[in-house]
Amino acid sequence: MTVSHRLKSLCRTALGAVLGLGLAGAVAFQPVQAFAQAVEVAPAPVAAPRAVPQAEGAGPALWVVRDADSTLYLFGTVHVLRPTTAWGSARVDAAFDSADQVWFEISNPDDQAAVMPLVQQYGLSPTRPLSSLLTAEEMTVLNTIAASAGMPAGQIDVFRPWLAGLVLSVAPVMKAGYEPQSGVELVLKARAEAAGKPIQAFETIDKQVGILAGMSEADQLASLRMLLESWSDSAAELDQMVAAWASGDVQRLEELAVTEMQTETPALYEALLVRRNTDWADQIQTLLAGSGTVFIAVGAAHLAGDNSVQEILGDRGVTVTRE
Repeated sequence: MTVSHRLKSLCRTALGAVLGLGLAGAVAFQPVQAFAQAVEVAPAPVAAPRAVPQAEGAGPALWVVRDADSTLYLFGTVHVLRPTTAWGSARVDAAFDSADQVWFEISNPDDQAAVMPLVQQYGLSPTRPLSSLLTAEEMTVLNTIAASAGMPAGQIDVFRPWLAGLVLSVAPVMKAGYEPQSGVELVLKARAEAAGKPIQAFETIDKQVGILAGMSEADQLASLRMLLESWSDSAAELDQMVAAWASGDVQRLEELAVTEMQTETPALYEALLVRRNTDWADQIQTLLAGSGTVFIAVGAAHLAGDNSVQEILGDRGVTVTRE
């Protein structure tokens, strides 16, 4: 593997989290300075449903699971998007409109007040600062990234590695015009609320924070170091992932967002995707045992690769069909 290809791989590994963790959207709501100061932020106002530019061709991939009295749609999302991203689809709209209820990874990605106490409890480590864990060269790069996102010099030093990696992976793409308000979850959440559809979730923000905070310090540092090596390419790499997602090219999305994570940071891959996909498959089978129509929208990385939700369900004898 060439140095250039390795750097791209590392960048994609970090960005895979943007497609695989709803918490990324919640983090994107926070001003970067708020994380450094660990202050409370006022809740965001309830958003009105947004119009989405229509995708060319079929648009993002959609799957369905059916039995005698249940229809469950599976739709992959991107947690932060540019407002101009064309992903609208009559096929997806029809599936969403037919649903009795809507399921997300977390039900409140826009609840800023819920994030900050968790950051204070699990994301800060004043007695074990990053400067005691990283080399001087790595700290220089880290502070450069933080400064480019408007974070005062040195304030990121008290972050635990998982939080530094998450905040700094989101910051460059936000500067490039990506925003959580245009992310798929918030668009669909506003539509569901406007239509009076019940909203459910597989997880809570607390659990998602626990997934990252519960990783070993060595694994957290490995992921952070990979981000530091290639952060300047992050917006261009996310553009590639979004293009693959919006066109329904699941194989390409797997190559960009899943395979790289599996290869470069296996602990992160296991924590973010494999264990959670297995848990969600359990919950989906419980939904299937009931009745009605459910629209399920989760990060696109969960619906690609050998350990995707669909593959796990298929291994259990549940037929999942791409629409």
